[in-house]
Amino acid sequence: MKYNYLGRSGLKVSQLCLGTMNFGVDTDEKEAFRIMDAAMDAGVNFFDTANVYGGAGTRGKTEEIIGRWFAQGGSRREKTVLATKVYGAMDDDLDGPNKERGLSAYKIRRHLEDSLRRLQTDYVELYQMHHVDRNVSWDELWEAFQVVISQGKASYIGASNFAGRDLVKAQYEAKNRHMLGLVSEQHKYSLLCRLPELELLPAAEEHGIGVIPWSPLNGGLLGGNALNPAVGSRSAKSQAGAEKHRSQLMDFSALCKDLGESEATVALAWTLANPAVTAPIIGPRTLEQFQSSLRVVEVELDSATMTRLDEIFPGPGGSAPAAYAW
Repeated sequence: MKYNYLGRSGLKVSQLCLGTMNFGVDTDEKEAFRIMDAAMDAGVNFFDTANVYGGAGTRGKTEEIIGRWFAQGGSRREKTVLATKVYGAMDDDLDGPNKERGLSAYKIRRHLEDSLRRLQTDYVELYQMHHVDRNVSWDELWEAFQVVISQGKASYIGASNFAGRDLVKAQYEAKNRHMLGLVSEQHKYSLLCRLPELELLPAAEEHGIGVIPWSPLNGGLLGGNALNPAVGSRSAKSQAGAEKHRSQLMDFSALCKDLGESEATVALAWTLANPAVTAPIIGPRTLEQFQSSLRVVEVELDSATMTRLDEIFPGPGGSAPAAYAW
């Protein structure tokens, strides 16, 4: 496994991030344990979760599964770079009027304590704001996160679904407090979703924030089965999206066939080739899906392939310029 620094921090994480959003929903606990064991064996040390994962009525279930996996011992916790998130509503009546989605010092403290309890750990390496909350000042947020860090309950702070201007504001305010600031931003980014190239990715790279793309296969459309989905599969549910992009996906499949690589591998390799990207998030539902994802860290796309991908999936400028030419 290959490793990248997490933004401008000194922390190295695997070039693939194991997303756990399916654990407890589409993936039962036994299979989740198998996937996490395989990830550890393969050198994938970066696990991402969130307090809301598990589904309505069972929010927190995914963190509980990870916690029980840690509890087995074998240095599982020590070998894992663990990330979780705060923002969502946790269906906790004790939150009172703060039950709704959002951020506050109150919520950060309460929800982190609950996440640590479910995860059966004293700390997380990366604590992330799941969404921006522009109703809360950075004075309040950075003070709350400074306490979290000083208590040893989190090592670094990250963001998710922020706009470029939010990243710049966060770093400006952090610098005024002599803090490291954000080290990461999770953002939707794929061959079919290149809008972040306009502002988000350049801002992140300039300010030392590592980008962790979520949905790098764009909800499965870039996974290879979108045009011929099995009945009842996730690809079948996104058939409308596949039809919208049929011509592009057919050209993409032809290119991947010429390369001798799967569509998922090429899509992930393209994402990882961006210098602003630390690690794309893979969200396997089965052990087999996880194992097939490992190929990506060995694949390097040449300039001709990158140019062809630009032609098939033009960037936000629409004229397919050279990739990452900002």
